[in-house]
Order: sequence, then C-alpha cells, then structure tokens
Amino acid sequence: MPNYSDLTPKAFWKEIAATPDERSALDPTLGRTMLAQLHLVRAFEEKVLDLAGQGLVHGPAHSAIGQEGGAVGSVLAMRGSDQVNGSHRAHHQFLAKTLSYVAPDGINPEAAFGDQIRRLSKRTLSEILGLSDGFCKGRGGSMHLRWAESGNLGTNAIVGGGVPMAAGAAWAHKKAGTGDVVYTYFGDGAINIGSVLETMNIAAAWKLPLCFFVENNRYAVSTNIEEVTAEVRLSARGLAFGIPSLKVDGMDTVSVYLAAQEANEIMRRGDGPVIIEADVYRYFHQNGAMPGSAFGYRSKEEEQEWRGRDPLDALAQGLEERQVIGSQAVEELRARSVEMMESIAGELIEEVDGKRRIIPALWPEEDFRDFGLRGDLSEFEGVRFEEEQSFDGVLKDNVKFIDVVADVMARRMSEDERVVVMGEDVHRLKGGTNGATRGLSSQFPDRCLGTPISENAFTGIAGGMAADGRVRPVIEFMYPDFMWVAADQVFNQIGKARHMFGGDSSMPVVLRTKIAMGTGYGSQHSMDPAGLFATAPGWRIVAPSTPFDYIGLMNSALLCDDPVLVIEHVDLYASKGTAPAEDLDYCIPLGKARLVREGQRATILTYLAMVEKTREAVERLEIDAEVIDLRSLDRAGIDWEMIEASIEKTGNALIVEQGASGTSYGGWLADEIQRRCFDALDQPVKRVHGAEASPSISKVLEAAACARPQDIEAALRELMADQGLPLAAE
Repeated sequence: MPNYSDLTPKAFWKEIAATPDERSALDPTLGRTMLAQLHLVRAFEEKVLDLAGQGLVHGPAHSAIGQEGGAVGSVLAMRGSDQVNGSHRAHHQFLAKTLSYVAPDGINPEAAFGDQIRRLSKRTLSEILGLSDGFCKGRGGSMHLRWAESGNLGTNAIVGGGVPMAAGAAWAHKKAGTGDVVYTYFGDGAINIGSVLETMNIAAAWKLPLCFFVENNRYAVSTNIEEVTAEVRLSARGLAFGIPSLKVDGMDTVSVYLAAQEANEIMRRGDGPVIIEADVYRYFHQNGAMPGSAFGYRSKEEEQEWRGRDPLDALAQGLEERQVIGSQAVEELRARSVEMMESIAGELIEEVDGKRRIIPALWPEEDFRDFGLRGDLSEFEGVRFEEEQSFDGVLKDNVKFIDVVADVMARRMSEDERVVVMGEDVHRLKGGTNGATRGLSSQFPDRCLGTPISENAFTGIAGGMAADGRVRPVIEFMYPDFMWVAADQVFNQIGKARHMFGGDSSMPVVLRTKIAMGTGYGSQHSMDPAGLFATAPGWRIVAPSTPFDYIGLMNSALLCDDPVLVIEHVDLYASKGTAPAEDLDYCIPLGKARLVREGQRATILTYLAMVEKTREAVERLEIDAEVIDLRSLDRAGIDWEMIEASIEKTGNALIVEQGASGTSYGGWLADEIQRRCFDALDQPVKRVHGAEASPSISKVLEAAACARPQDIEAALRELMADQGLPLAAE
C-alpha cells in the first residue's frame, strides 16, 4: 500500500460571522447608514419591478430584492477611491457604491433624503428606463450601469464577462501604489465560467488587489447549484489558486462588512486577491416580479424560510436592541424611501387616455444612435503626420520590418509610462515568437507582462486597464485565430464598451496579431481577421505594409482612444524597406490610404503582404492600373475620397486579399463600392481571395487555400479582357 501525506492548501478558507460583541461595537452612524442604504435599495428595486409590471421597462428587470446585505455590507467597508463592477443583477451594488459616493459622511435614516440622493435615484431609474438623463444616456439600461466618478466601472450582461475587466483596474491600482482595491460581483452561475477562473489564476499570480465577491443565491435562472457543481461551497475555488477565501451569511449585513474589512486588509498590504462567498437569496424569479415557485423550480416553503432572514429586518432588529434606532423610525424610513421612489417615477411617467407611458421628451434623440461608437479622433489635434514621399528627415534603406515593430514599441514605452505590453511569451525568446517585443522585458520589466495561456482573461484585463485611464495596454495574440477564444472580451466587452456606456468613456486598447498563412501552422493559426473585425462595432483596424507605415500607424494606434487592431503579416517580417534613421515619433492619419502607383484603366485595392505582390503583378503585365494600399480597414477608416476619385477615373475595381472567402474582408467592401460608385463602374467589382477552406498543414493544400500571385494575375487579365483589352498570353 502506498504512503499518503495530506497536502495543505497555500491559502486559508474559513467562514466568518459577527459575534455579539462585534455587533455591539458597530459604530451607530455606520449601522444607521447601513439601514438607510438597505431601505433605499429595496424601495428602488420594488419600483423597478412595479414599472416593469406595467410594461414601462423595455428589456429585463433583474432585481436583487433579498440580496441587499451583501452589496451594502461590502461597499461600506470600502473607501471612496475603491472601485466595483458587477453582472446583470447589479442595481443594489451600483446604488450602494453611488450612495456612498454622494453621501460620504453617511445617511441619517431619520431625516429627509437630500437632493443628491434623490438625483442619484432618479438618474439610475432613468437609465434603467432607457432615458437620456441616465448615467449612460439610456444606452445601458438595467444591465449596463456605469458611473466612473463614483467608482462604478460598469455592470455587465455577459455572465462573468466583467471579471477580467475588474482585474485590469486592479492592476492599474497596484501599479499606481495607491492601496485601492476593486470588487467584482458575480453569482453562482458565473463561478464556472472560464474567464472567471482564468482571471482568478492571473490575479493570484500577479497579486492583484481584487475581491471576487460571489453572491451565491443558489440558482442560475432556474438551475439549482447542486445540479451543476459537486462542491456547492463556491469559495472552495480559491484553494486551487492560492487565494484566501471567506464564506459569510450574505443576509447578515454586519458579517459581510467584517468579511470585507478582512479582505481589504489583505489586499491593501499587497498580498493579492481574496474571495468572499456570500450566501444570499433573490426573492423573485430571474427577471420580473414573480417568485421562483411560480415557475416550479423553487418551493414556497424555501422562499418563506429565506424571507424570514431578510437583511433589512435582521439589521433593524439589532439596531433596535441597542437602541440605536426605534421601530417607529424604521417604519418611517421605509415609508420615506417608498414615497421618494413613487415621486421620482411620477416625474418620468405620465398618463394619456388612461394609459401610463414614459414622457416622450425624456427619450434620447434618434440621431444619438451612433454617437460614441468610436471617438472623434480629437486626441490627434496638433499631431505631426508624415508620409514617406514627403518626409524630409534622414531615411535608411534595407530596414527589416520586424526590427521596426520592436523599435517603435520601445520608443513609445520609453516616452509614455502608461504603455504596457502583455501576451504569451512576449517577455521571453528574445522578443516573443517573432522578435516583435525584442528588448522590452529588459528595459521595462514591470511593463512587459508574460501571461498564462488565457486569452479571454488577459484580453479583458487589458480592457480594464484601458478603461481605468492610467494605462494604455498593447496585447499580442500569437495568431489571430485566438480571437475566437477571447471573443467575449474582444467583441462584447472592449468593442462595445464605449458605445454602450454612453459614448463618453475611452477604450485605448491596441491588439497586435499576425497573419501566418504559408507557415504550415494549419487551420487554427492562419486566418486573416480583417473581415470579422470590420463587421464588429467599435474597433479600428490598421494594416501596415511597409516599415515607414508601421511606425506611423502604430504611433497612431497608441494615441487613439478607441480600440485598434494592428494586423501584421509573417511575409512582411523578414522583408526590408525604407524607414527613418532616427525619427520614430510621427503618425500616419487613421483613415488615410496610400497611393502605391497611379494608373488609368483599373483601381486595385489591397493591404498587407498583398500590396507588393499586386504591384509586381501589375508591372510585370504592364497594366495601366492604380494600386491603393488601404492601410485603415475599419468602416470609419476607409479612405473613400481616394477610392471614389480613383474609380471615377478608371471605371474598374479589383479587391485583392489573401484570406478565406467565408471571412473575407472584400465582401462587404465590394458591396459598399458598388453602392457608392455604381454609376462610375463599367463592370461589377472583381475580387481575389482565398478558398472557402481554411489553410491546412499540407504545403500543397495550404498554398491552394490562399490567394497567390497567379490568382492576382488571372484576375487582372479578366479585368482587362472585360474592358476589351485582353493581355498577350505569355
């Protein structure tokens, strides 16, 4: 029989509960504020459900009635500069943090609520109703609540989706050395989400001041926790990552407060993240004002048992026993909270012909629809722009493309301490897998961050860094196919954040990746991401094809307040071209194409490695064609001025790209050209692209899957033949 030895977890795991002495020692002002917050949150949630029942809430109404103790207890242990984010059920967390912000000295439960509390409640309700006075101007609604000034980073409709973003904010706090912490709230349904567990691992490894606050209400919609996990004490997850973990009765606001105090002490002294699991209970169904028992997945007896532990009643009883407040005052607090919400709703709702409706003047104007999808690029005011043809500095020939990639990043990191590079192996192998981050780890060891293989988590962490405002992260995907692994953070979070939170916040993330067609890495490492990113809102896309352009476009990407995808190509890494001898500080405008060669008979649009291949084919065949390097590929960045002028002149257009037809960039571009330039075109827009199949490992099949020089030549011949100008056969 083998020998066994018990292993001891690295971190502690314990349950915490307030003792009678600790309850007696609770500061009366703090206890009274707790009670006031609990009642304000409860009355607010009840009004939301009331309006939803009248059909006045467009979309879901995920109330947290019954769960208020976890939010209020944890928030009141924070300081004003700490931050929070949450999930789709987060009205209580948002309100607790904002109430602490507008009333930092506490709330007197026996006095009239001040104008700031009333204004806060009205703006929050306005947001949930989708009105222009809301914190996100009506764009966020119930599930996307953000007020950065109050410490609310933004709530999230994707289960677990906001957790990596909170870790990014925590990293910014750690780097700044402020001692501030971040709480990310999520439920039992999110605890099994990959991005949550990935983020726990990174937060522990990097010792981030992040509290993973798990509201265990036992049900993910209607699915009971026992159905989905063997260990229903969810704080046990911390043991796997070396994270100290606390389990607490979330219906006991004082015990939650003590748990948060202990967590804050650990985080503020630099010992990394903490998990708090609060056992709570939502009194109603996932959405709306019906109890779960009405849908058959909970019993009335279970619901009644939990209602008997109501956090408002429990706290009031303790304060009454200490004679901190009287029962009559508690009743009056309840009445004032309800009356205030009734009055606020009355300012937003009117009755017409016997029917209640939102006052029409309160809705956002329709022309606000696209505002803030991307910024206005005002951050480029006064920036020096250069083009190679007009550059009057010293230029060098035979500069290797990959060297420029590393050099410009080193330059920006030396000039701007906000720039942080992160990704897999970026700190090793003499500059990552291709040398693109050469020298950065030795020059900037605290800002060149090698990550675990956790694209979803570290991408979201970069988003959180960027949203914080003190960091400009540059993340590297070794291959663009990995965006599917990180799709939630790339598209649902980073790409949509600026727009869904009202259009005023910035999201300066740079995502670098390389197209690796022709390297034999097969179907899952070879895609061109341009077509997919061009269909996703919020992202800008640049695709430099020369060393000179790479410097200018990367500088612009790092200056831009929008997320920018920078696409590179392995075929270009070893290529050589012209670049400045010393000047690495100019920009190239986003949205400006480059005229590679002039011509009269055809307009050819292309990007990246296909630019030079196309130019060579045109000149070899002696075609009088205009070749345009698009450079900026997002919908807002297409240089229509140059493209339309060229097509007006030539009457013919060909789009050349290398990637697969299914994810083609040229598909939408051809459609748009034919809409814009129909009268100028002598024939439909022609296209060169790869096959439907992704490139595979076989050298022969890989070559057949990608667009090749012979495909460009065949398309050029067809383009000219359709004009009645066939080329001589070779």
